[in-house]
Amino acid sequence: IYTLSLHDALPIWLMKFYFNSSETIEAISTKDKFVKLYGQNKVENADIIVPIGGDGFLLKNLHDFHNLKIPFFGVNYGSVGFLMNSQSDENLETIINNSQKTILNPLQLKASDKKNKIFNSIAYNEVSIMRQTHQAAKINIKINGIERMNGLICDGVLVSTAAGSTAYNLSAHGSIIPLDSNLLALTPISAFRPRRWRGALLSEKTKINLEVTSSDSRPASITADHNEFRDITKAEIHSSNKNSCVILFDNKQSMEERILK
Repeated sequence: IYTLSLHDALPIWLMKFYFNSSETIEAISTKDKFVKLYGQNKVENADIIVPIGGDGFLLKNLHDFHNLKIPFFGVNYGSVGFLMNSQSDENLETIINNSQKTILNPLQLKASDKKNKIFNSIAYNEVSIMRQTHQAAKINIKINGIERMNGLICDGVLVSTAAGSTAYNLSAHGSIIPLDSNLLALTPISAFRPRRWRGALLSEKTKINLEVTSSDSRPASITADHNEFRDITKAEIHSSNKNSCVILFDNKQSMEERILK
């Protein structure tokens, strides 16, 4: 993930928007207002996609439209809004022309189950592996091919991008990661042994392998954002720029302020 100036800003009179809102009354009302002011275009013809809602709604839009390679400018009507922009009375086209852009690289997951079936998925927030029953999971962790933890006993473990660090990762006591840090968070979920392990921050270039041991008696599932796969035995996770997305931020709202919020 890296941040740079939006040098290739579009002329205001040529900007074409696609507005998409969550189902809250406030978000729908804001969408109607924007459509009246700026017009509505088909998503495939738009220059900017404007999701109106919370971070979760932006995440849904990233999955739905990342293949179009169109920038996203989120307007916050959720709670944290780490990836969103505050509502403003200033001209939206002016804000976007002066905005900063950040490129989000998703996680690429390759997992296999007990029957050796292979699953592939991407995740803009996190990949999490979790116990399926009352029994705690036993997980071995390799970092760049070297075993770093043998026999982690826990409810689960997750790998989070910077973009996802304020979501499940934060709930599991992981660190909030600045979007321009090029880091991933490896965070345990209710670790029993080693009891005091709180996780690690890793380079975005790191390849992480998770192996579920005793998977017959202690089965585990894995989730990449909203995609879940059951009875997993192994998983390989790494950052990838293949399905990267561009997120636009109002340059009057600093990233330091977002993190403090």
